[in-house]
Amino acid sequence: MPQNRWTVRALTAAAATAALAGVLPASASASVPAAARAAASTTPVLPSLTVLTDKPGAGAALGGDLFVAPSSADPAYASGVEILSPDARKVVWSHAVPAGQEAADFRKQTYRGRPVLTWWQGTGLGGLSQGVDYVYDDHYRKVAEVRAGNGYSADGHEFLITADDTALILAYKETTADLRSLGGPADQKVIDGVVQEIDIRTGKVLFQWSAADHVPYAQSEQPLPASAATPWDWFHVNAVKQDTDGSLLVDARNTWTTYDVSRRTGVIRWQLGGKASSFKLTAAPGQHLNTAHTLFAWQHDPEPLGHGLYSVFDNESAGIANTGTGTLSELPYSRVDTVRLDPRTHTATLVRSVAQPSGLSASSQGNAQTLRDGGLVVGWGSLPYVSEFGPSGSLLFNAEFPAGVNTYRAYRFAWK
Repeated sequence: MPQNRWTVRALTAAAATAALAGVLPASASASVPAAARAAASTTPVLPSLTVLTDKPGAGAALGGDLFVAPSSADPAYASGVEILSPDARKVVWSHAVPAGQEAADFRKQTYRGRPVLTWWQGTGLGGLSQGVDYVYDDHYRKVAEVRAGNGYSADGHEFLITADDTALILAYKETTADLRSLGGPADQKVIDGVVQEIDIRTGKVLFQWSAADHVPYAQSEQPLPASAATPWDWFHVNAVKQDTDGSLLVDARNTWTTYDVSRRTGVIRWQLGGKASSFKLTAAPGQHLNTAHTLFAWQHDPEPLGHGLYSVFDNESAGIANTGTGTLSELPYSRVDTVRLDPRTHTATLVRSVAQPSGLSASSQGNAQTLRDGGLVVGWGSLPYVSEFGPSGSLLFNAEFPAGVNTYRAYRFAWK
């Protein structure tokens, strides 16, 4: 496979829309009619991807196409979702979202026994977001929409379809809290994190969990704002997963904690990381905790791997130098951690870590997908990179979006 740098050309937004409607094949931009290519100077395009490293074995574990959702504030670029061939040379399918919106968490899932494409689309990812989750079939036709219930709006951090054809989604809500015990005001605006399980067919809310009902505000690592009128994002829920025993893993960036939550009662069964960890944190030989002596900081995307193993995208940065206690908290780079939990000894051990190839820090977003051979596909969040590592941690594939462009998550999946 070629080792030189080369760039994937993206579809124009107009061509992507036409391809979605079945007018044009969703292939590389070379197949776009001349009129559409001529309009590219004024029509925003999905940003191109430059491949920096491409070694034998990349994409082999899943035969996997790349799934990305590029987003940028630059008006020259459209935001949307995109499937690229395993070597990223061709655009398999591409769909731009309307101007002013963005897409996130684009991936292949299973719904009603069939392979589907899913993503969130809306505004305000990472804040008080407003959006809808979409399900498309393998002929690129919309088959379902999922909306948050009980007056909430779906956030783009997570859209996970379960084996029961329900959806696990997230939402944010602004409320007020008395923070005098923390040295804050009695009427501080705060942002609560909410988890919902939705029946996709009926839209019924089957389960709802609120961070403020279960987690003390004192667990936050996020400094209080200077004004009571400035909402304090104390929790920042950014993931919900099904653990191997059916419970829910709820992740909070701003408490540095992953919570194991009972799906029946909502009670927190254990906490990993943060100020109230249920586990003693250790590192295996050759591994190391961060400078705050924790496994991770400002993290995303905990994934249960089975046999007591979990992977976590460890940001180690939130764009601020210090924690609320004033102690240096982060490593100088982001990484992917693999952690082994021992419930008998109440020990959590860092057994593997894979660092960002250029030693850079992602101050937000990010994910790590473990492949069946033990390799990793990593979306580096706010950094403009997508990488794949082999089972030994060697870098097999590395690609870069233009400056200012990123994909919240990245995956590989076998697609038609």
